[in-house]
Amino acid sequence: MKYLWILIFIAVLVWSGINPKDQFTWFLEVAPAIIGAILIAATYNSFRLTPLLYGFILAHCVVLMVGGHYTYAEVPFFDGLFGAERNNYDKLGHFFQGFVPALLAREILIRKNVVNGAVWRNIIIVSICLAFSAFYELLEWWVALASGESAEAFLGTQGYAWDTQSDMGFALLGAIFSLITLSSSHDKQLSKVNSLK
Repeated sequence: MKYLWILIFIAVLVWSGINPKDQFTWFLEVAPAIIGAILIAATYNSFRLTPLLYGFILAHCVVLMVGGHYTYAEVPFFDGLFGAERNNYDKLGHFFQGFVPALLAREILIRKNVVNGAVWRNIIIVSICLAFSAFYELLEWWVALASGESAEAFLGTQGYAWDTQSDMGFALLGAIFSLITLSSSHDKQLSKVNSLK
């Protein structure tokens, strides 16, 4: 399975880098996926993650690379979806920005015994995801200030005044949805990881 995931990652990365809509935007959008892949490779032997988490990390990377290829405002099939006046692919990306980090934070907190008790752990996980989303919005703003007009495609606001707040809201929803829907299956995989120690 590991080699299939690596093959998918490389294939989508190569595809996304061929004639992207904007080379600078492609780099900005794809960089987190590449950094994540490097971190996963570096920690694979010392802190192997659950297959569930690896699968969702790959899915998040694919979302990033597709957004990088087209720019988030111009991904096909998302124009006017559900009657929207804007392309909402970026909302899918921000949903994943909460969904996947919630699983990652959950796995680290459980395996390292950082927090006892599911309620406090979930509050901390959601807070981590919302803080990460807010930091990413600040990062987008800093890139826009540093690069001027060329960062418009990276920001992807599409003239929406509440874009930053709704991005963070979708990350929050993603984190909560992840915890509600995947905690049980994640626990089963975590018990297998713990039994291998």
